[in-house]
Amino acid sequence: MLRQTSSILLLAAALLSAAPPASGQSEAVQTALHDYRVVTVADGFEIPWSIAFLPGGDMLVTEKVGRLRIIRDGRLLPDAVPGVPEVLVRGQGGLMDVVPHPDFASNRIIYLSYSKFVEGLGRSGTTVVARGTFENDRFTLMDEIFQAVSEGSSHYGCRLAFDSEGYLYLSVGDRQVPPRGDLAAHPAQDISNHHGVIIRLNDDGSVPDDNPFVGQAGARPEIWSYGHRNPQGLVIHPETDAIWLTEHGPQGGDEVNVAMAGANYGWPVIGYGVNYGSGSAIHGGTHAEGMEQPVHFWVPSIGVSGLAFYHGDKFPEWRGSLFAGGLSGGRVDRLTIEGGRVTGRETVFEGMGRVRDVREGPDGYIYIALEQRRGGSTPIVRLEPVG
Repeated sequence: MLRQTSSILLLAAALLSAAPPASGQSEAVQTALHDYRVVTVADGFEIPWSIAFLPGGDMLVTEKVGRLRIIRDGRLLPDAVPGVPEVLVRGQGGLMDVVPHPDFASNRIIYLSYSKFVEGLGRSGTTVVARGTFENDRFTLMDEIFQAVSEGSSHYGCRLAFDSEGYLYLSVGDRQVPPRGDLAAHPAQDISNHHGVIIRLNDDGSVPDDNPFVGQAGARPEIWSYGHRNPQGLVIHPETDAIWLTEHGPQGGDEVNVAMAGANYGWPVIGYGVNYGSGSAIHGGTHAEGMEQPVHFWVPSIGVSGLAFYHGDKFPEWRGSLFAGGLSGGRVDRLTIEGGRVTGRETVFEGMGRVRDVREGPDGYIYIALEQRRGGSTPIVRLEPVG
């Protein structure tokens, strides 16, 4: 079982100006191991949610309002990509993640996750994954390969990631079903639905034969792990293929977990948060037999978002670090990983807006999707080393 790391770690905060100068490049920012500048890649998005890099240099960016955009040669193309499926844009729902197939260069397939209205599943719909071809700057739908059996007001999850063997992982949130009464009866503890789970699929949406609940009566065979709240960071370790994720706690208790086959991560029975507003107890405790501990947690919460391991050459002292975005803190934390444990934490970026996504680019720079709440600039920026 993975052991938790105390959330009380020394925090080295980086100081950023409120916005880059007119040139699109900030003054140097100091961190413990590297100094960098913030450079604007492209601006003018409406709630950018996810970034994907394609062979040849194009970048795809999803906008939560239902649009897929292209950055080409450092410029945001004015028109959205046609052919994107209809998306339910309500509350936390909308168009969310985009990832290319591992063999995109030959098959031109990309995957989109989003919220969709489904008759009988309530006004807020459910989480859906579709795949299609991306050619001539157009998305052509092939099929919807997954539709979650879940119902609630929000918490869609929607992060996507491929491992080295070509399996597709998807996070689905608990749909913000309130924990009441018997916590063990919460739908996130019930594997007959898709509340609060990590899903594992073949690239065509079929279920791998070695998924942990295949053949178990009443279980959804797509489920890889369960007992999650709302995982909105998901990344595959580039060396070990381990499935790392960050998930929202309630008021406090955002977690970093490593999703193991068949494991139960405890929501809402155990955790490190409290009820919103009142601060009263929400969990039965922090530990329970048969339920996994996080490898790290934040109190107070940072409102976790995008997640990335760094293995580039532009910031050599950051290699092997895990970069976790935060919405409520508008920040990126760098977590030091040793032997599958979090051994240190440093805030390396903050103060420019809500962080929606964090990615390592093929050029070795770190890319960040930002959202401004009050109609301000909504750019994609990147961190470039100084010196």
